[in-house]
Amino acid sequence: MSHFPEGPWRPELEDLKRHRVPDWFEDAKLGIFMHWSLASVPAYAPRGRTIQELIVEDYWNFQPLSPYSEWYQNSIRFPWSPAARHHREHWGGRPYTDFQAIYEAGLADWDPEGWADLFAASGARYFVLVTKHHDGYCLWPTGIRNPRRPDWFSKRDLVGELASAVRKRGLHFGIYYSGGIDWTFNPAPLRTPADFLASIPGGDYPDYAEAQTRELIERYQPEILWNDIAWPHSPERLWQLFADYYNEIPESLVNDRWITPNVFTRALRFRGLRYLADALVARGIRKRGSALHPPPPPHCDYHTPEYSTFPESREKKWECVRGIDQSFGYNRLSKPEDHLSRHDLLNDFVDIVSKNGNLLLNVGPRGEDAQIPEIQADRLRWLGEFLSDSGEAIYGTRPWRRAEGDTLEGARIRFTCRDDRVFALISDAKPGAQTLLGLSADGDVRAQLLNGESVACRITDEGLRVELPETQGEVVRVLELQNVCDSDD
Repeated sequence: MSHFPEGPWRPELEDLKRHRVPDWFEDAKLGIFMHWSLASVPAYAPRGRTIQELIVEDYWNFQPLSPYSEWYQNSIRFPWSPAARHHREHWGGRPYTDFQAIYEAGLADWDPEGWADLFAASGARYFVLVTKHHDGYCLWPTGIRNPRRPDWFSKRDLVGELASAVRKRGLHFGIYYSGGIDWTFNPAPLRTPADFLASIPGGDYPDYAEAQTRELIERYQPEILWNDIAWPHSPERLWQLFADYYNEIPESLVNDRWITPNVFTRALRFRGLRYLADALVARGIRKRGSALHPPPPPHCDYHTPEYSTFPESREKKWECVRGIDQSFGYNRLSKPEDHLSRHDLLNDFVDIVSKNGNLLLNVGPRGEDAQIPEIQADRLRWLGEFLSDSGEAIYGTRPWRRAEGDTLEGARIRFTCRDDRVFALISDAKPGAQTLLGLSADGDVRAQLLNGESVACRITDEGLRVELPETQGEVVRVLELQNVCDSDD
């Protein structure tokens, strides 16, 4: 087992709960996620329905029909699925392992420095790389060999090269590791959420997963440890891992997907109990709608809702994780209308920030030539343009007394603040008079653009009336407000 230095953190749950999110993560607001597995070679998933729609409309088959291309190996295990038909027609039903050679040959054209330039230009402040997804293939030359498939890793150090490239540009670096699922250890087809938890590998897998995670920590010093689905070892071993990690890298944090095996997960190995659990979950989803919010474990630093957000500001830090289209991995079937529009991307981003969240936006490169599709790169540039002009109202801010509001004229508002500075981020506002409803004065009220240009304003019975200057079509206009307060306070 790897050894880490002793430090202030002890492997006890109550001690770990004192850990706080580091300031750099609170301030960052935008991160780049990357799914770039062997599934990026076939790069196929059916389009048309989002993951949320599938869970509600076809719960019992949502995984074989998943729009997530990185789940391709699982989807083709269902002979009737669209992915299985595609695999037969386009790949002749060849083994999934054949994609390794195609993927590794494509690395000849890979430019990690160019990728890092793009990520930095997006305005992102951190980068999280999927080092091992559910197919078990490792993106680094691991010394912890897979006992079922010893050569199931990249001989080129993709993790190390990307870590170095993004850090040179000032980004923090984090790793994703699929702890709860590894199809080289448990190849059982997964159809439902209960199948996920029932499939957590046992035997020699828990020690393998922990050893690889410790190797990643020692070798690459990641500031984020982003696990997925579940964790295969006991709580006591997990608390030791967390304590060692915090002691090794003080300004670090862990996400919320660390459910350890327990009586419930072990019971799910029985088909009847698994069916009952799924039936209860499916009924709840039909009643309340879909929301991909992982259940909170005993300890985490922040929450990671998937393709979803919260309707209100949250006290605990959170991170919306989503793709640029409806998949994390590259899906060559995706059409332009499946990708985030400029309007939706910027509006969703400021909404997330106003409610104490970060956006972790995923990029899915192609597997055959290690290139980021231009349609994805465009979205990163849109964020960079917005943050270049308006980053003062985003970076380093915190939620204000209220997260959201409207204008009398029908525009949407989101609020952020830093110290005594309040920022109103107004979406789709036409030039001219806009009345920010529900605001009142706490002194001599003033408003200005971020470039310092004053904006005429006054308090009315409805709220704060401002005169927005002519615009060049910005999706979000930003005002800095002084001496305003919430009328409900």
